[in-house]
Amino acid sequence: MITEKYTTSQQDYERLLQEIWEHNKRYYIDSKPTISDEEFDALLRRLSEMEKAHPEWVTPNSPTQRVNETPTASFKTVTHSIPMMSLANTYSEEELAEFVNRMYKLVGRSDIAFSCELKMDGVAVSVRYEKGLYVRGVTRGDGKKGEDVTANIRTIAALPLQLYGENLPDLLEVRGEVFMPHKVFAMLNEQKKNAEEALWANPRNAASGSLKLLDPQETAKRQLSIVFYGVAEDSSQQLKSQFETHAFISSHGLPALPLLAKCRSLDEIWAFAEKVRKQRPSLPFDIDGIVVKLDDLREQQHIGATGKNPRWAVAYKFAAEQAVTKICDITVQVGRTGVLTPVAELEPVLVAGSTISRATLHNEEEVQRKDFRIGDTVTIEKGGDVIPKVVSVHLNLRPANTVRWTMPAICPSCGAPIVRHADEVAVRCLNPHCNDQKLGRLIHFASKGAMDIEHLGEKALEQLANRGLITTPSDIYKLTVNDLSQLDGFKEKSIQNLLSSIEKSKEIPLSRFIMALGIKHVGAGTAELLAVNAGDIDSLSKWSEEELMAIEGVGPKVASAVVEYFRDKHNLDEIAKLLECGVAPQKTVVKHSYRDHPFSGKTFALTGTLQNYTRVEAANLIKERGGKVSESISKKTDYLVAGESPGSKLDKAGALGVCILEEAEFTRLI
Repeated sequence: MITEKYTTSQQDYERLLQEIWEHNKRYYIDSKPTISDEEFDALLRRLSEMEKAHPEWVTPNSPTQRVNETPTASFKTVTHSIPMMSLANTYSEEELAEFVNRMYKLVGRSDIAFSCELKMDGVAVSVRYEKGLYVRGVTRGDGKKGEDVTANIRTIAALPLQLYGENLPDLLEVRGEVFMPHKVFAMLNEQKKNAEEALWANPRNAASGSLKLLDPQETAKRQLSIVFYGVAEDSSQQLKSQFETHAFISSHGLPALPLLAKCRSLDEIWAFAEKVRKQRPSLPFDIDGIVVKLDDLREQQHIGATGKNPRWAVAYKFAAEQAVTKICDITVQVGRTGVLTPVAELEPVLVAGSTISRATLHNEEEVQRKDFRIGDTVTIEKGGDVIPKVVSVHLNLRPANTVRWTMPAICPSCGAPIVRHADEVAVRCLNPHCNDQKLGRLIHFASKGAMDIEHLGEKALEQLANRGLITTPSDIYKLTVNDLSQLDGFKEKSIQNLLSSIEKSKEIPLSRFIMALGIKHVGAGTAELLAVNAGDIDSLSKWSEEELMAIEGVGPKVASAVVEYFRDKHNLDEIAKLLECGVAPQKTVVKHSYRDHPFSGKTFALTGTLQNYTRVEAANLIKERGGKVSESISKKTDYLVAGESPGSKLDKAGALGVCILEEAEFTRLI
């Protein structure tokens, strides 16, 4: 029942605050509103009138204070008091069984329970309350440090700014996920379409971008939501099991996960997974599987974690979603190294929350082997619900007039003849002045794994290149406010943000600077080897092939490519210009934090896609433990770490008798 008349006492003001939150909870969390929108708006108006009359009463948890922050220039970095770890992934019942049996072994008995829940596909965050009041929100970041997005998370209507309920802890830090509901995603993308703006690829990207907006008022317009599934810190120490955690979270007014189960066997876990799989299409938000956690919190603590993942939990990810569409055209992209890649231009189709209109066909050999043709009806899927790929052709639906596709004889960007090397599948354009190659090199230079120039994405670089404002990487460091003001969508704030990012990128590890140069055959691991051994870019530029090959992990292909790169006067001139612009590569220092580890003194190579580590993360774990990482396989290689879809390194390792480690064994050795 709505209170008809309020007095002007502070006690009545506080009662109104609680009444509004109760209605907010029923609407956003319980989805069971008991008053109309008009009645709710009347309560908010009355609250606003009270606060205007008595500004001294206004508290940070008032609904009127959700958007009370001014835009910021950037986000501060915050160290997590308890690390935010990511989950190891499984993809089959057999892998789930391995996890369950491992828990039996680690706990020492089989009569244990598992808490099962949805695996949200959003942005992981940690939210902190002190004395029941919301004080901070931080993104996962790298697990140890995240970005302080307190003001933006505050704008989320489903988030209580003050906790209610009995036995409130003095300190409560909860872990959860920020997401964009499907209906909001569809509505906002329709608005973008009408405004002729680029559409978001999927709700997760939309949520991530919205949470990183520098103006909280703009974030508020994105209508994000939030849900919690874990407790990082609880000063009351009330909880004993993960399954109880969800009820505990909910009892204090926090939005908790739907669809939960407490399971005592693999069969029960699998039954829950099947139940969720069936309900997945009808859920109002994106998920990509379920999470299985050992239920007893003390046993979780006892079992502990690896460097990156808790041992007591695992994510079971559903198979990639598929859809049927048509190939309207096959175009060719030219990369920074001149490699030509065929791309299927598709009739747009929705797959796993994203509208897919393009998918790589990898190379000419792949197109010929699978016989993809323009006009074909094909099945596509998103590998790991991320990368779209064409899986198969429906030959029974193939039009009669289709013809086999062949690679063009000239580069579609510059018109130069293309070249096929006998030892490569790739087809290349060898013209170093090819526009697409130049743009590709600029994109690579600014990318996260290289110079990491924030706010300088592909579209901005393309505009800069097309307008003749940049042609080489050093031109990036000469950009002015006037130059950037010519770009679409760049205003005063975004221009200053980009200029700050460019300035910040000048101090960078030498390994990343070498990576940014785009030397053929030099990946992140090799770049670090070169940086550690050379010490500075001047020394590296003068080394001979023999000197380079003396570095363990550097083979003849890499050595030849490095010497060839520094032999080119244009490359040396460009490096000199970068240094003149203030770019100052810092020597890489590798810290070994482990003694007598099995990796110590061993040489590793990596191939394929690892589920729980990026290549850089895996390489760093090896180096921290005293090992070395090579880009190539030789008789000196001790181990090859093989992920999904391994390349030719796997065959070479087998022929040379190199020990091959699957990811699970690699993790165990770590």
